[in-house]
Amino acid sequence: MTQAVPMTEIWRGDILESVHSGHAVVCRPDGEIVHAWGDPEAVVLPRSSSKMIQALPLVESGAADAAGLTTQHLALACASHNASKIHNDMVRDWLSHLGYADEDLICGPQEPRDIAVRDDLIRCNDPVCRVHNNCSGKHSGFLTLTKHLGADKNYVSMDHPVQKAVLAAHEELTGETSPGYGIDGCSAPNHASTLKGMARAMAFFAAAREGQGPRETAAARLRDAMATHPEYVAGEGRACTNLMRAMGHKVAIKTGAEAYFIAILPEQELGVALKIIDGGTRAAENAIAAILAKLGVLDPAHPEAAKYLDTPIRNWDGLQTGRMCATSALR
Repeated sequence: MTQAVPMTEIWRGDILESVHSGHAVVCRPDGEIVHAWGDPEAVVLPRSSSKMIQALPLVESGAADAAGLTTQHLALACASHNASKIHNDMVRDWLSHLGYADEDLICGPQEPRDIAVRDDLIRCNDPVCRVHNNCSGKHSGFLTLTKHLGADKNYVSMDHPVQKAVLAAHEELTGETSPGYGIDGCSAPNHASTLKGMARAMAFFAAAREGQGPRETAAARLRDAMATHPEYVAGEGRACTNLMRAMGHKVAIKTGAEAYFIAILPEQELGVALKIIDGGTRAAENAIAAILAKLGVLDPAHPEAAKYLDTPIRNWDGLQTGRMCATSALR
């Protein structure tokens, strides 16, 4: 089957109102496909789901250790964060330690997703900063590697040593020559790959163990940092954070814009890549939760899992009007 398959249904009463279709692949490190829905060879931009690959040169090069980065820093380097206080404070301290400031980030200013932080900015008439960008942790990682290499600060250029290292890591881990790239919302290049290639890359992260080699050690450290500190990867109320906690910090997952999602399962040494073709985030969260439940790492009865699986839809008066659920294909 090469067509996208229905993955998430939206019901209003007894009437099927909407259906979200997509592609998904579960792979082993050697590229063997364990499960597939839709087209494993579909070429997609993974967006922020690729941040652990983008952070790999930071750790593998020794730059992270030279800068004294903690596991929280590594999780934040892989984050699409809420710009909550813990995120903003860490990025500011990180930049200051490097001798950089807000204006050195190339990600652009972004209104915080954390409502309390946003409202404080409004009350105090303070500007929205680049630190508040959901990708500021990734960009702080880029700046750390930039300083370590003694390179110029235009670190998002494809000719820059940082981005050359990112592309090399992407192609080596996916086992593919990337057919092209797009410019992400944070101005960094984002390299396309097949769903199978991305799942294979995530399986590499899943199978990596410290001491196996420099790249495997770097991958294991990033994976474990994400799973250990899910609050730095996304933030309170977010699917990534909630589901990693629900899985006992044993699995790392990461969303990407336009309904991409990855999962890294260390105990099973499996990687997952998922794309909902209409870009619907609600469906990506539902589908990844269903796949994680199918793989036995997420308990469907867990209260956090229930938020993303068979989920009630309520109107403004609290009346349940329908539900969101995974299709039979994912169960």
